[in-house]
Amino acid sequence: MFALVDCNNFYVSCERAFQPRLEGKPVVVLSNNDGCIVSRSAEAKALGIRMGTPYFQARPVLDQHQGYAFSSNYALYGDMSRRVMGYLAEVAPEVEVYSVDEAFLNLTGMEQWQGDLEAYGRRIQAGIRQYVHLPTCVGIASTKTLAKLANHVVKKSTAHHGVLCLDSPEQCRWALEQVAAADVWGIGRQQAARLQAHGITTAAELAEVSEAWARRHLGGVVGARLVRELQGQACLELTPSDDALPQRHSIAHTRSFGTPLTAYQPLLGAVAAFATRAAEKLRRQNSAVNILTVFLSKNRHGSAPAPHTTSATLNLPAATSDTAELIRYARTALKRIWQPGSAYKKAGVVFAGLETAGAQQLNLFEASGQTAQRVRLMAELDRLNAHYGAGTVGFATALPGKGENWSGKKDLRTPAYTTCFKELWCIHMDGGFL
Repeated sequence: MFALVDCNNFYVSCERAFQPRLEGKPVVVLSNNDGCIVSRSAEAKALGIRMGTPYFQARPVLDQHQGYAFSSNYALYGDMSRRVMGYLAEVAPEVEVYSVDEAFLNLTGMEQWQGDLEAYGRRIQAGIRQYVHLPTCVGIASTKTLAKLANHVVKKSTAHHGVLCLDSPEQCRWALEQVAAADVWGIGRQQAARLQAHGITTAAELAEVSEAWARRHLGGVVGARLVRELQGQACLELTPSDDALPQRHSIAHTRSFGTPLTAYQPLLGAVAAFATRAAEKLRRQNSAVNILTVFLSKNRHGSAPAPHTTSATLNLPAATSDTAELIRYARTALKRIWQPGSAYKKAGVVFAGLETAGAQQLNLFEASGQTAQRVRLMAELDRLNAHYGAGTVGFATALPGKGENWSGKKDLRTPAYTTCFKELWCIHMDGGFL
């Protein structure tokens, strides 16, 4: 048996955990540069505010209903996610972190130790609520796809109080009938259109197609596995993480700028800073990168002709996680695509072709002792920044110059309640807060 634990409206719930006054109010969280809405409370959804809506369009509705908007606070959200996944790692034998707010649990054999699995799911839900103050939904079933489907059903219903266990054929059939075929995990837009054309509208109807039909119309063996999963045959294994962190297959760091950038030097500073942040994530999961991409984007609604986004990709001579090397390669890529006189609204660095650090093919012309020395240097750099705060020690290229503004707007950001010492709550003996 598998369980999918999903935090409800994660970014909004993280804000509410530290601001109880937001309960019952329409709340949204904005994307980088305070552009679009990326998370909504149930109350905001009820007002018709859609995901991805530009903030300036939704603001009148929020103001009319005394709603709130917040800038993205990724330091807070990342730490809250770590706490949730750490708790799940303590109560389940295997955890696969699927995203920042979702995790699969392997519950095989847990009935012997925990009894009824639905009751066990409620204890997990209550534990997260108690220790991290976040609301969750838990879907439990015999396959990962059915667990995902159960979670989808329970989010739309108040009857099950956030936990649903599909432990009988009757329960599975009922749940499959509640979900549209287009909403099944693994069904994309083109496949949904294909299913619609063949008269398949519900997950129950999809579960009844033959394996041969699924191979022909849903992408070969992948489609066949999906149908077998809906029928209760486990085909997808759990990929557990030892440290309760997701193992990324690619790493990106992108940002929209507070004001458009035209000069090369500020763009280089921004790209170097993005490469630095991505390299830190790379080392955190003990990986090295083979392929580096840098992209620049102009304002799509401006007067500049298409293409609005240009990119350059480099295949590195040897996989690396060294920040200095990655900045050097990012500089090379940037020079290929920067155009004098162009105003850029966004930039990003993407790492792909990841492999385990220490096991990569080394450069023929680089001494192994030098590589080991650089590894120790990067480890010390990460240690200092972890102890004294992000960005305390870094490379001069990645520092913003005087008057440069490429960090983006965060006018509505709340404090980093759990990760910044200066922004921690201070409690007086009389119970008041500073």
